Amino acid sequence: MSLIKNLISGTNFDHTSLNALQKVTLRAVIVSFLFYGLVALEGMIMRMVQAHATFIPEQFNHPDHYFSIMTVHPIVGIFGSTYQLVFAAFTFLVPFLTKKPLYSVKLANWTWGLITVGTALAWIAAFVWAYAPLYTLYWPLPADTAQFSAWGGIVFILGVALIMLGTFGFIYNIYATIFQKVGVHANKTTKELLISGFGIDGMLNLWHKLTGKPPYSKEPALALPVVAIFRGTVDTFLDAIVILTAGLLVLVYLIFDASGSPLNVASIDALLYKNYFWWGLDLVADGLVLIYVAGSWYLLATLITGQKLFMENVARAALMLELLVSWMVWSHHLLADQGQPEMMKLISGEMVTAFELLTQGLALFITLVTLWKARPLKMTMELKYLLGGLVGFGLAVPAAIIQADMGMNRVLHNTQWIIGAHVHIALIVGLYMTLYSAVYVLWPIVTNNTKLFSSKLSNAHFWLHLIGGIGMGAFMGMAGLDGMLRRHLYVNGEFNTWMILAAICGTMLLVAWLLFLINVVMSVGIKGLIGIFLPAHDKTASYGIEPETVAENHKV
Repeated sequence: MSLIKNLISGTNFDHTSLNALQKVTLRAVIVSFLFYGLVALEGMIMRMVQAHATFIPEQFNHPDHYFSIMTVHPIVGIFGSTYQLVFAAFTFLVPFLTKKPLYSVKLANWTWGLITVGTALAWIAAFVWAYAPLYTLYWPLPADTAQFSAWGGIVFILGVALIMLGTFGFIYNIYATIFQKVGVHANKTTKELLISGFGIDGMLNLWHKLTGKPPYSKEPALALPVVAIFRGTVDTFLDAIVILTAGLLVLVYLIFDASGSPLNVASIDALLYKNYFWWGLDLVADGLVLIYVAGSWYLLATLITGQKLFMENVARAALMLELLVSWMVWSHHLLADQGQPEMMKLISGEMVTAFELLTQGLALFITLVTLWKARPLKMTMELKYLLGGLVGFGLAVPAAIIQADMGMNRVLHNTQWIIGAHVHIALIVGLYMTLYSAVYVLWPIVTNNTKLFSSKLSNAHFWLHLIGGIGMGAFMGMAGLDGMLRRHLYVNGEFNTWMILAAICGTMLLVAWLLFLINVVMSVGIKGLIGIFLPAHDKTASYGIEPETVAENHKV
């Protein structure tokens, strides 16, 4: 069975439009991996500082530099790298999955451009002005110009605002593509597309089966991976609204301060601001990490096996259920705050959060059973990375549920356990290995059937990334169990052993990235790499592809 033939069957893209789609995808992917390298390098600098490495230049050990890196580290990692890669993949996939052209390639170029410039500005604010209120931006820290540079804050917030504007561009492009009344959706109403997009048809199909009625929809309007993209983009839109509006509030205070007429920061309720901001931040995790990843698993499992997804109606219904759950779980970040109502901690912070173990567990179970039913399978690179992604979330999600218990939270809150055992393993192993699987699936389409330079480099990258990611997260988690707090700089070597072990694993991640980059550059060549960022030509495009030719050359 052909991976690519399953994906492109029924598509009808002309050479020019396909070439433009290829280029905008590759541009975002390349920039995403460059930002990944930057964030990995900065992560290693922080790790070496914590491990008291003697070869680290003295200026890196200064608290201002350390905390400015810590502030911008997740901005570069989540938005500059992960958003870019996810948005690129879905910008390319949605047209193929819906069998119709992308609404606007020009808007897609604006998307990656705005996110790239915004991320660079945020990084410059940290590097030049040492702007370091930490990424949580707890009020009134981001507007505290007695401690941080007003101009650094202004540049930082402008960068974040550009990232959010780029995010809105992606969202509009995706929804405009889905709601185009062309091709297979020419006769579909907006109501039918909405019902399918939110997974309501899956719930209705299950209900009809339980009550003995005929299926509500034998042929859903949208394919399941598109439902996950549609559904996850709802949370992405909401988190962009929250982060943008909070950023504009901070920007107003910074501008007034820079003009010599500072505003009163006490007029903003700090607890209300923190709840609002964390609600938005948690939607990043639910929309980007949980739902987008679940949709990617479903797509990859069906492409790799050529089989229909196991329990598809349950998967659709779970996506709809997760939408409601995702709006209520943010307070698990605030379980240790005495100002929060106990009932909110219990219901939203603990019980609803625990329910995510069921929804994400279902996604993992459905994907594994789909793969199991299709055996024997050839252990291709895309299958290997998909399994690595499943392992990552199999470790990271239970770690999160443990820390969302009110009793365990007293031990684990604000420690390295949260950022290591949960966040880093979820992102580096769970999310990124899933995305690498998608990269290997899409590689022949977006690079004109170019073969990767070395399968040995691909395998070395896989094992270094998997072992390094799990190892670093685990050792950080162990330091957390010993009491090592996050967002702290330790100067007396209290946790040197754990930090040295984490640094060794972090080095494996950095080496893995270098191997992947070498593999890509050697595959397309320097000229080809530069050509990705040159304008596409109508007749002599450097990237173009005959879909059926690719399909016949990529058999599993």
